[in-house]
Amino acid sequence: MDKEESEEPTEIQCHLGDLLEQRSMTLVELSERVGISVVNLSVLKNNHARAIRFSTLQAICKALECEVGELLTHTSD
Repeated sequence: MDKEESEEPTEIQCHLGDLLEQRSMTLVELSERVGISVVNLSVLKNNHARAIRFSTLQAICKALECEVGELLTHTSD
């Protein structure tokens, strides 16, 4: 994958920042709860992730008490 391809916008949007704000939780606190680095959570929060493991998705949703559809949405033009 070349640099141009890796920077293409995705139609999948992550709402991690909104969910954290609604729950008055920081990335550091979420990181401690799910065992995922703050850096990796930040990449996800800022919509720069290219993939996510189901186990990671499950852990985040459990910690935030949310559904996958609240965390990730599909948008199209």
